[in-house]
Amino acid sequence: MGSDSSASSASRKRKLAWLVLLLATTGALAMVVAPVIIIFPFRAQTPDGLRLALTLRQWSPIAAPAASILVVFLMVVLWRGSRWWRKTLLVLAFILTLPPVWFARQNHFEWMFNPLPNPSYASVGEADFIDNTDYVMAVEMNGDAAAYPIRQLAYHHVVHDSVGGVPIVVTY
Repeated sequence: MGSDSSASSASRKRKLAWLVLLLATTGALAMVVAPVIIIFPFRAQTPDGLRLALTLRQWSPIAAPAASILVVFLMVVLWRGSRWWRKTLLVLAFILTLPPVWFARQNHFEWMFNPLPNPSYASVGEADFIDNTDYVMAVEMNGDAAAYPIRQLAYHHVVHDSVGGVPIVVTY
């Protein structure tokens, strides 16, 4: 009867290890994918969603490698006695943790929100691409003024400019 309970205990431990492996792999992926989904251009964003995305972004450089190391540890624990298809799942779980480790060290938000590369400026009379109903963000400094169409800022999010001799960054 003792061997039955020890076999049952070992089986429970293996199942728990598989569950932790699944959670670690999923967590590593979610840590870098969730902020991209939350902070996607042209999508409504809530303060709580942004807070979550930025928190995940802040912790992902530590958590994603930790999850990958945990997956390697669990691979070693689960490898012996596993069938070929389970070994394949173990390797797949490890492979799925590698992109989050790399992406956690990248600023992929810059890839989504490229600054306007070559902004061109027009006087009010020449700005025929702006309708009277369009919203603009206006800046006035030292007697100089500039207006930035929200339509363009909504995509690029960042414009580097100089107004009144003062370098500025306009963002929306």
